[in-house]
Amino acid sequence: MGPGMSDFNLDLSSAEEHLDEEELAGNVVLGVLNGETDPQTWIETIENGNVLFLAVEGDLNELATGFAREIKDMGGQLMHFRKFLVVTPPGVDIDTDRL
Repeated sequence: MGPGMSDFNLDLSSAEEHLDEEELAGNVVLGVLNGETDPQTWIETIENGNVLFLAVEGDLNELATGFAREIKDMGGQLMHFRKFLVVTPPGVDIDTDRL
């Protein structure tokens, strides 16, 4: 192992110390949006820093009524993509540049 590799390891260790742990806490949660799940469950999932990827089964506007406004008000984003609803917490943007 040459000197370049050990320098890299030191830099990586130093970089890890500066990462905000809260930003690393979220997961991508897959689910089905069909009216059977309490809207508060979706809100809590977003509040905990997770991203929702929900298969929409039914009328999206009707199904999202119980949580969409609250998520937008907290700074989250919602986007209908194909047959899915993508919902992100505050600080996680939905990048549509490749669409």
